Amino acid sequence: MIPLSLADAGVPQIVKRLGGTPEVKQHLADLGFHVGGEVTVISALGGNVIVRVKDARIAVSDALARKIMV
Repeated sequence: MIPLSLADAGVPQIVKRLGGTPEVKQHLADLGFHVGGEVTVISALGGNVIVRVKDARIAVSDALARKIMV
C-alpha cells in the first residue's frame, strides 16, 4: 500500500484505505473516494494531485492525497 500522492500517473489504482479524522473520511467519500473504488492519478503539480474518480477530475491537496492509500 502506498499513498495516492506517490502513485504513478496514468495507472488505475484501487483504494485500499482512507485515513484521517471522521470528517476527513466523510469529505473524501463526498468527493467519490471509497474503499474498493478505482482512481487514476492524472498529474501531480504544485502540491496538488489531479485524480480521475468516477469519470470526474478532482484536484486534492498533497496532504489529503497522502490519506488515500492504494
